[in-house]
Amino acid sequence: MAYDEKVAERLSKVFIEQKGVVEKKMFGGIAYMYKDHMCVGVINDMLMVRVGPEQYEEALSEKHVKPMDFTGRPMKGYVYVEPDGFKTDNKLVKWVDMGISFVKTLPPKKPKK
Repeated sequence: MAYDEKVAERLSKVFIEQKGVVEKKMFGGIAYMYKDHMCVGVINDMLMVRVGPEQYEEALSEKHVKPMDFTGRPMKGYVYVEPDGFKTDNKLVKWVDMGISFVKTLPPKKPKK
């Protein structure tokens, strides 16, 4: 199993009311896209959150959070949250809100040809 399906189920429930969110398999896990921008995802049992460059250091200061280093080099603006960091629904929603809030600031993606 490339990603924890129980975490994905929890995320799907959080996004059930959110318009414009699409699930997409990527990075060997599952990502949740808002208007074609990845905002959160699940890799193994960790949450992957796109917090953006301005929230990056603040997010890293939280317990159970580390840089996303999928390629061996940390990707600034993205973090991994270990399971203890989103154990409760309130904590999960907090991370989802952070990811959605950031991608809402991004310009629309240009249509692919």
